[in-house]
Amino acid sequence: MSEQYDDLPAPAVVFPGASERPESAYRTAHDLLTRRAPREALELLEPALEQEPTNKGLRALRAWAYMQRAQVAKAEAELSALVEDDPSDTWARHALGRALERQSKHRDALPHLRMAAAMSGDVQHEVDVLRVERLAGELPG
Repeated sequence: MSEQYDDLPAPAVVFPGASERPESAYRTAHDLLTRRAPREALELLEPALEQEPTNKGLRALRAWAYMQRAQVAKAEAELSALVEDDPSDTWARHALGRALERQSKHRDALPHLRMAAAMSGDVQHEVDVLRVERLAGELPG
């Protein structure tokens, strides 16, 4: 009987005081996002970002939450700002490329995806580049 419940994720639980300090909000929001609970994560992140609006870790989590909620325009805006602040942030650059791709802005996505692939050497990043090159009409289908 317990085998049928092994694949069920634990419910998103937020304990009182989890958003009082930005570092607590970060840990809790990250946990919520890994459990695919972006609404709850955003509820924690917004007050923390009011306290520390330039905190790159919190902003990255907010972008991740926006992506999970399919709010890709908001994710794009957050990720664009993160890349502008730190052009060497491979995660933000790749995520920006993915956000642009999800909006069918393939040609805009390619420079970010290519840069992330070059910086990381990650095979999955290279696969993403090839997929978007094909979508942009740069490779034969």
